[in-house]
Amino acid sequence: MIGVTGSAGLFTVILAFCWVYIRKYQSRQESEVVSTITAICALAVALITSALLPVDIFLVSYMKYSNGTYKEWAANNETRGQIEDTVLYGYYTLFLIILFCVFLWIPFVYFYYEEKDDDNVNKCSQVKNSLKYTIGFVVVCSALLLIGAFVPLEAPPNQNATQWEKAQYFFKELGSSRGFVALSFSISSLTLVGMLAVITYTAYGMSVLPLNLIKGTRSIAYERLETTEDIDEVEQQIEKLRSKCEDGRPLSSRDRRKLQELESKLQVLRRRDRHLEIAEKNCCTKVGSVLRPLKILLGIFFILVALLFVVSLFISNLDKALHSTGINSGFIILGTNLTNPVNELLLALQPVFPLDYLLITVITMYFVFTSMAGIRNIGIWFFWIRLYKIRPRRTRPQALLFLCMILLLIVLHTSFMIYSLAPQYVMYGSQKYLVQVRDPFYYLIIYVSKDCIYLYQCTMTRSYLFLHKFWFFSTTYYFGNWAFIGVFFIGFVVSCCKGKKSVIEGEVEADDSDMSDDEYLH
Repeated sequence: MIGVTGSAGLFTVILAFCWVYIRKYQSRQESEVVSTITAICALAVALITSALLPVDIFLVSYMKYSNGTYKEWAANNETRGQIEDTVLYGYYTLFLIILFCVFLWIPFVYFYYEEKDDDNVNKCSQVKNSLKYTIGFVVVCSALLLIGAFVPLEAPPNQNATQWEKAQYFFKELGSSRGFVALSFSISSLTLVGMLAVITYTAYGMSVLPLNLIKGTRSIAYERLETTEDIDEVEQQIEKLRSKCEDGRPLSSRDRRKLQELESKLQVLRRRDRHLEIAEKNCCTKVGSVLRPLKILLGIFFILVALLFVVSLFISNLDKALHSTGINSGFIILGTNLTNPVNELLLALQPVFPLDYLLITVITMYFVFTSMAGIRNIGIWFFWIRLYKIRPRRTRPQALLFLCMILLLIVLHTSFMIYSLAPQYVMYGSQKYLVQVRDPFYYLIIYVSKDCIYLYQCTMTRSYLFLHKFWFFSTTYYFGNWAFIGVFFIGFVVSCCKGKKSVIEGEVEADDSDMSDDEYLH
């Protein structure tokens, strides 16, 4: 009963957060009910999926006492199997929902509102065209499921085997998967895309978020003075160009082009001045002065956390490079050979329940929220083309759908990132096993509890099975971790070299319309 109440409470909190977050960023003039519900539900699925990993670790850890023996209720293999299956079905359900969102629901809603921009298209044509474009995503999903169903996980028969033996091997592999391999392959393929998003957005968010908190923003009064001077300068340049045609002579093509550029620049500067004026009126100097030290302390804390994660990730990758069997095994190692700070911290917190589970939950949420910060600061890009901007009260429905899809993909890769930070803990939690040791003084056989290394000693988390079903995906994730470390340090150096950001950073752009500007002002 307590578990059901807790789950309902957590679900309510997640939905409330998603509603507040989406409502904060969505455009008031372009908001649509269907797109809003889709974005809230997709973001909720992402957060619920990320919350399942701590539950998975807790359940396998709760099966054993601290001395390494199984608890009475978990001593039966059948009971443990039922719990493992329950967690596995939870992953199945959430992963299937993610596939549904990524390949059907979100694309359909996105294309529906893209078609809605055309005033000449009626509702039936909108639905028809949206389904036409969405079919492409469904085909990709079906192809991934089919490929996953046929991918062999064991070594095939040797070349001297008969055709009948090869056929038997094929049907045995196909029949034994029962959909698990197909789903795992599809999710792993999406996780690769999520890895690219993590390298781009999460790494940048981890570096820029704390530094922005520490550096703060520029003075509003100084910014207004600077903007006013720029407006005067541009107006003088415009007046100078217009004076050339006072006697009736037309301007040259070069002067006309320059005049258009100056008028556009003047419009942006005036819009910026209006935003600064509103920010100055809404600014509370006393509250800002009180919060400033807290922001600095929070920024320093976030920097330390980010550096701790990056160091742990580096040690984990170095451990795999030195002690794994290589690229053909996916750089998989059992246990840890080098001291990993995050892994050791989690293991040290095990005796004080539930500190280790709170920490793994905080780590999971930290990755999600730094990813949100990265997407908000960078925007949504397709290579060098910026598609959408994420800004408070002015984000288009399509941009919110993109945001939620990216977060879904990032959450899929977050589990592997956390495994890289604390491999032993994510595999076995706080489980230990008993080993026979001969006492050198009394010559007796005693039992000593040790951390789990092999599967037969302890129960493995279900998330690990999804992460390492295919060696070639694990290999890609390994190299992706190195790329993540590199992007983090590059972003950190670039952020350090940048000055303080404007108090209205990202709120005024050259391509903003007067409609979007009025929307912000009101």
